[in-house]
Amino acid sequence: MAVIAVIFDFDDTLMPDSTSALLNAHGVDARDVWTRQVPELIKRGYDPPLAYLKLLLDNAGADRPLGDLTKAALRRFGSTLDDKFFPGIPEIFDDLRAVPTAGEVRDVSVEFYVISGGLREIILGSTVVQSYFNGVYGSELGEDPHTRVVRDVMRCITFTEKTRYLFEINKGIDSKDSRTQPHLVNEDVVQEERRVPFDRMVYVGDGLTDIPCFSLLQSMGGTAFGVFDPTHESSAKRAFQEFLRPKRVLGVHAPRYRDTDELGAFLRQAVATVTSRIDLERKMAKQLGR
Repeated sequence: MAVIAVIFDFDDTLMPDSTSALLNAHGVDARDVWTRQVPELIKRGYDPPLAYLKLLLDNAGADRPLGDLTKAALRRFGSTLDDKFFPGIPEIFDDLRAVPTAGEVRDVSVEFYVISGGLREIILGSTVVQSYFNGVYGSELGEDPHTRVVRDVMRCITFTEKTRYLFEINKGIDSKDSRTQPHLVNEDVVQEERRVPFDRMVYVGDGLTDIPCFSLLQSMGGTAFGVFDPTHESSAKRAFQEFLRPKRVLGVHAPRYRDTDELGAFLRQAVATVTSRIDLERKMAKQLGR
């Protein structure tokens, strides 16, 4: 069975920022967090993902805005966000899965993954994610073993850290195994035995943290699409300067996934193109007697 992996960032790619939604729901000014508090910590030397995770922990606990925040509470919050997904979700997932069948190509499956610096528990709370995604990689907070209240950082997904999970998908490492055996990704696997070759990956992301993944896939024959918010001029300018001009992505589009939308149409075509290439490779191998 050949596998095509379609991989998404989460926040501002599949839906508006979920961490901001969590903060705002508890009376914390998310705009102030992102525009003032996080930059202040960065100036002190914090990595951006660690800066925002520290601020979350600072706001969690008794008599604090987030209260006695637990992983279970984060999942419950995530379950309230299913109506926040951008247009065309979840319909696009069914459409992409159906592409190989429509092209009468057998034994090809389409899988979906999230690689995000956002909170994994919020993402996993979504019934859409539970229904469609084969793996979710995100930042995680650790709980106090007695109170279950979050108190420390278990996993922080930074810029190049995202590429680690591309390699895990490439090598066929189960996300459950990688959580307890993080060095599995370093084991040597010959190219012919890797479950998802990089040229069978499609990546969609919106932020500077996605650039290492864009660059890796572009260099390995994969496909990458950048996403930007068309209502914000700064987002469009950054998308051009950071993504499109240096040719890190195939295109930059608004996060709309219907078959009549630009990004939605291109994603469907990208999966169809990979499917056709797999079919052609099989036919050529058969003719050569391999």
